[in-house]
Amino acid sequence: MDKSEKNDIGLEKILSKSFCQYGATKFGYKAFLGVLLIILITSFSILSSQLTTSARLRKLMGRNWMLPVAVCNVFEPRSDFCEIEGDIRVEGKSSSIYFASSTDESWRIKPYARKGDNRAMNRVTELSIKSFLENDKQAEAPDCSMKHNTPAIIFSTGGYTGNQFHDFTEILLPLFLTSHHFHQEVQFLTTNSKPHWLKKYEPVIKQLSRYPTIGIDKEGDTIHCYQKVIVGLKHHKDLGVDPTKIPRGYSLTDFAKFLTMSYSLERSSAIKMDEKTGKKKPRLLLVSRKKTRRFTNEEEIVTMARDLGYEVIVGEPGVTATLSNFTHIVNSCDVMVAIHGAGCTNLLFLPSNAILIQIFPLGPLEKFGRRIYGEPALAMNLRYLEYKIKVEESSLVEQYPSDHDVFRDPRSFSKQGWSAVKAVYLDKQNVKLDIARFRGTLLEALELLHH
Repeated sequence: MDKSEKNDIGLEKILSKSFCQYGATKFGYKAFLGVLLIILITSFSILSSQLTTSARLRKLMGRNWMLPVAVCNVFEPRSDFCEIEGDIRVEGKSSSIYFASSTDESWRIKPYARKGDNRAMNRVTELSIKSFLENDKQAEAPDCSMKHNTPAIIFSTGGYTGNQFHDFTEILLPLFLTSHHFHQEVQFLTTNSKPHWLKKYEPVIKQLSRYPTIGIDKEGDTIHCYQKVIVGLKHHKDLGVDPTKIPRGYSLTDFAKFLTMSYSLERSSAIKMDEKTGKKKPRLLLVSRKKTRRFTNEEEIVTMARDLGYEVIVGEPGVTATLSNFTHIVNSCDVMVAIHGAGCTNLLFLPSNAILIQIFPLGPLEKFGRRIYGEPALAMNLRYLEYKIKVEESSLVEQYPSDHDVFRDPRSFSKQGWSAVKAVYLDKQNVKLDIARFRGTLLEALELLHH
């Protein structure tokens, strides 16, 4: 075989191999196109079905339609929360909320931020949130009586309402976090409605919503319809804000500023004691109590504080003045002294750089008290001091022998639960401050006001 024949054979092999590769490639393209065609047909069928559903929903909801969305978070430790958009119908009589959807979904929620506390939650009505199929003629969703253009937020005024700490921790602060970004363009719906509670906090409610609050459990057969409803309130922590949980970046200081605006409070900062203040005295508020944990030597405390150079005011919210008036009294003061309890919540109305002095009665209360009052005070740019009483300053010495576990082992009551702690250390105890010893704490407060 000569050289030219060898070259022809080599070329033939190359061409044959190239043709085979081309054929395989051509076949691969055909297979790929076939699979792609199947995918496109399937996708078109799904899309067509979705468009048909959307068309039905648009027809159902009218011109201002939006696709139904229901996102519920029932895994937070303190509060359940649902955000619903679409065709929503609220029936207070049956405690039911219906929303149009192409799928069957339902939740049951108690809209109060004290989940896990059975005593509180037993006072809260459970709401049923359930979808209805838009093309189902047998759907149970009732017809609208009133249509609203604003979003709505549903919460309960049951639970522990009436206690100032719980009012702010479980309702007012969470309501601020949930609603403030609506800039008053939102309507509040309440269950377990208490008109006197709404009246008490009217300055706050009005700054969050320009619309009348509706007590849906008192509405009879009225069906309120909305396109956006939030059920439940966002709770971060007791009297506190976790900036990582809210995209708008609110802080407890923002809430305090909001309260300052709501109650038209005048002072933004506490007095600074220097030569410019002249004869002006710092004002001290002694938060009085008439039931448990009251000061039994209140007049001695007042006299001692005045001797140190304080202008002293004694007051109790709801007794000395209405809450609205009391907020102005608190805001006018530079130092607030309060026994551990709901009265400490008034720290929210103190001006920046003021001082909270928390008095701890006997009992395992310091860690809890620092968390719910001490930490919020610091988060609000306040100064924080505390005074822990000794056994001889407690009225419990008149009720129990000196070797009793009430004095020897307070932590043993913690092991029995909060009810055991409350029954002894909160409900049975009054305080008689050691005037000489407490004097040192008030001197420390004066020193802070100089810096």
